[in-house]
Amino acid sequence: VLDTGGIWSIARGLARNVRSYKSHLAQCDLPRRNDLDGRGNLSEEGLASFTRFFLETCLDQVKFMEELVQPDRLRDRILVWVEEEIRADALPQKAGRILEAILYRGELPRGDVPELLGASDRHSRRVVAALIERGVVVSESTRAPLRLAFPAKLASRWMPGLFPEQR
Repeated sequence: VLDTGGIWSIARGLARNVRSYKSHLAQCDLPRRNDLDGRGNLSEEGLASFTRFFLETCLDQVKFMEELVQPDRLRDRILVWVEEEIRADALPQKAGRILEAILYRGELPRGDVPELLGASDRHSRRVVAALIERGVVVSESTRAPLRLAFPAKLASRWMPGLFPEQR
């Protein structure tokens, strides 16, 4: 069972090519054709063909998602959103520094936040709490590193085109 709870899933690519997918999958169960078709009872050529199809589908879906998400522009979209939220007093000053650090590093140890913000531990905790409350930052525990979340309510702002617009 594939957990498709994330943004990307191979299931979309397989669903788009369901006939080819089933055909390649069935070829994996064919008996060996000759002495050059692997060593087991089943066709190694069929398995190789399925593997090639699967990897090509993965690459196609990665390309599709890259065009959709435009990761080279993601940082700018997130930082514009943060600045708008700060101006509206919905987020504290310097909240953008935390998001930018997480975007750059992948995750941010909580102990690095005060130095990053040039602020006290207490103020740093307030900024982190505001980001967590908005759903844009997550952490497995109060001591675990901070990671970026992609809340559905911000999908159209952070990743326009990812989901069809509601009419």
